[in-house]
Amino acid sequence: MTTKKEQRLRRARQTRIRIAQQTALRLCVNRTNLHIYAHVISGDGTKVLASASTAEAEVRALIGGAGKGGNVTAAALIGKRIAEKAKAAGIEKVAFDRSGFAYHGRVKALADAAREAGLQF
Repeated sequence: MTTKKEQRLRRARQTRIRIAQQTALRLCVNRTNLHIYAHVISGDGTKVLASASTAEAEVRALIGGAGKGGNVTAAALIGKRIAEKAKAAGIEKVAFDRSGFAYHGRVKALADAAREAGLQF
C-alpha cells in the first residue's frame, strides 16, 4: 500500500524523466497548505535561474500577510511574478513541471497567469 505522497512523487518522477530527455528549462511548482513556490530550473537540473513564492516578504505584503498564500489569487500572483523574473533572466520558453500535483486549482491558476504574462510552455 502506497501513501498519497509516494503516489505524487511517482507521478513527479515520470514527468521529470520526460522533461530531462528534452533538456528543456523547467518551471517547477510545489504547493503546501500555506504557500506555493515556483522555480525555473536549468536543463541539467543543477541551477535555479528564477524563483518566486508566497513566502517572500514582498508577496506577503501584497496578499495580506501570513497565511494567505494558500489560495488561487496568491497562486496567480506567483505565476505572473515568476514569468516576469524569467523574462528578466532572458528565458522565454520552459517545460511545466507540476511535481505530481493535479493540474487544477492553484497549480492551474499559476500556469495560466504565467502564460498570460508571456512565458511559453
